[in-house]
Order: sequence, then C-alpha cells, then structure tokens
Amino acid sequence: MSTLRRKLKRYETPNHARYLTFSCYRRLPLFKNDKIKQVFVDQLDLTRQRLDFILYAWVIMPEHVHLLLMPNLESATVRQILHALKRPVSENILARWRRLDAGILTKLTDTQNNPHFWQPGGGYDRNIFTTDELLEKIQYIHTNPVRRGLVKHETDWPWSSARWYDRKKGLPMDTLPL
Repeated sequence: MSTLRRKLKRYETPNHARYLTFSCYRRLPLFKNDKIKQVFVDQLDLTRQRLDFILYAWVIMPEHVHLLLMPNLESATVRQILHALKRPVSENILARWRRLDAGILTKLTDTQNNPHFWQPGGGYDRNIFTTDELLEKIQYIHTNPVRRGLVKHETDWPWSSARWYDRKKGLPMDTLPL
C-alpha cells in the first residue's frame, strides 16, 4: 500500500523573507549530539556564502530546524537552498553512522532499505510579508528551546541565532530591514 505525500507549494516572491521548518526522519531526535548540530551549522554557513541568501534567524532543535531567510532569487530558490543545505548534512552524517555501524541506522531505514536523515516532503514554508511578522518569527525561533524546557534563557542555547542578537557570538546574522 502506497502512502500519498502532500506536495508543498512554494511561492518564490522577490524580497520576501521565508520561515522554514523541516524535521528529522520520523521526527527522531537526530540532533541530540552537538557534533551533529555543528555539521549543520557549518553547512548552513557554507550554503549561505555559496548561494547568497540573507539569514535572519535559525535554531536547531533535537528533531527539527527552523530557518528565517530571504533568498536572492537570482542566485537560488528556497528549494535549491534547502537541497544544498540538507543533502550534504544527510550524506555526511549517514556516512559516518555507516562507518561506525551505528544502531540508529535501523530506525532510519525505509521499506526499500534506504536510510534517511530528513523527513520526506517539503516541511513548512511561509512567506513573511511584514516587519512585525518577521520580528515575531525571530522571537518564536529563539524561544523554541525555552518553551521545550531545554534551557532557561534563549541565549543559553548555543544552537540558535539568539546569541548573535544578544552578544554578537556565533554565526553572524544579516541586518534586519527595520
């Protein structure tokens, strides 16, 4: 029996920020290890440099990621950005787990015996139309670890852009259009 996947419709509108959420396969907490989180951060930085998009905020949670960015549509669409970001992360981590013969691989394998790091489908994608909405999404992203009880203060979570906004530490963010 095949399952139908909902197809995500992306609206590539120039000068619109995009709020994106995507999850690990079966919503498993694959980002529990800090080294895995660092692989993602490094690839986010590399992808941003290569595809020239504006990054306003990000957070890595144990089983999902939120990004708030504005693509430069002359360089790349959101789909191309996500492909350039997610594929190398997946390949890197899955290859390491194969070398280690990690037990987690059995939980990541589909019925065709293919391992996955990311949940299939497009995730969540919302165009941001106003500065107020942009600021609300940044706040939501930064407070996500607090709401989940992972830390007491947003700046205690090293795997988000909250520290950049507070102390200019970590992956630099782009200037907000205020």
